[in-house]
Amino acid sequence: MIEKTINLRGLKCPLPALRTRKALKAVAAGDVIVVECTDPLAAIDIPNLLRQTGDALESSASADGVLTFRIRKA
Repeated sequence: MIEKTINLRGLKCPLPALRTRKALKAVAAGDVIVVECTDPLAAIDIPNLLRQTGDALESSASADGVLTFRIRKA
C-alpha cells in the first residue's frame, strides 16, 4: 500500500476532479491518495466523482481555505 499526496491548489473546476480521476487510475487497489485543493466546488465534485468510481472517501477536512480529501482506491 502506498499513500500519495497530490497538490491541486489553485486549480479551478473541473480540473481538481479530473486530476483526481487520473491519479486514481494510476494507483493500485488499496492505495491511498490525499488530495489538497483550494477550489470550493471540489467539496461537491470530488465526492460525486467517488460515487461514480466506487472509490472510498475516508475523510475530508477544510482548514485555511484548503480542502483535503483522503481517498482509498477500491
